[in-house]
Amino acid sequence: MPDSAPTARRALVTAKWGAEQVLWARVAAQLAWSKRRGGKRAFPAPVKPTDVLDTTSDYERSVAECRRLGLPVHHDRPKNWDALGAVSIVLNELGTDIRALDAGAARYSSVLPWLRLYDVRSLVGNNLEFHRRHRHGRVLFEPGDITDTSYPDSSFDAVTCMSVIEHGVPLDGFAREVARILRPGGILVVSTDYDQEPPDITGKFAYGTEVKIFGPDGIRQFVSTAAGHGLDLMGDLAPNHKERPVHWKRTGLDFTFIRLAFTRRAN
Repeated sequence: MPDSAPTARRALVTAKWGAEQVLWARVAAQLAWSKRRGGKRAFPAPVKPTDVLDTTSDYERSVAECRRLGLPVHHDRPKNWDALGAVSIVLNELGTDIRALDAGAARYSSVLPWLRLYDVRSLVGNNLEFHRRHRHGRVLFEPGDITDTSYPDSSFDAVTCMSVIEHGVPLDGFAREVARILRPGGILVVSTDYDQEPPDITGKFAYGTEVKIFGPDGIRQFVSTAAGHGLDLMGDLAPNHKERPVHWKRTGLDFTFIRLAFTRRAN
């Protein structure tokens, strides 16, 4: 029988391309409408800088908040929780006259489109999977390794990294590089797969690496690693949760998300 993998990969690439085009067309239309209408878009409600997705109701409230604000809702509904939290933290702490990087970005994910709708001054997304530079208006997407970038020191006011570090990213290298490219007082917001009692991931692979779901010890170790590079946790760790509201159909696993915010310590 013929190998179906190339066909499946082509179908996935086509689906991602289609989702990207639809998303950015919506962003362009909303920007044009906002320009005609005038006035400023309300910021998202403030959130805890460090938090765990506790229940299904939590991400449904995030979906409702996106709709209230006129932000395109991500089709994977739990992802609205961590993305909206990241955008809320960046905007409420730093405002819009900033330069922000979405590390390990996907061109169809939510953080950069939402920040663009708030007219953030400069937006960049990088990813090892990108083969060339690509723009959606003022938003630049470019190839890049989030543990070893070519950006100058203190290039960014904010760095976000949504559901990336669990996919084989060397955490010490990641924290070191983010600390280098963030200005003192800048903010890093990370989200990742998490569970207070992680399920068995034996034999589970995705995106070329073994699946990883962080537990409390792993998160504490990452927070310690980040602190060693000058990134101090904002808020408090509260690792317990009532439900496992995230279901990853590809692996059959149920878990949740954790969102961590850090500020770059002054030298």
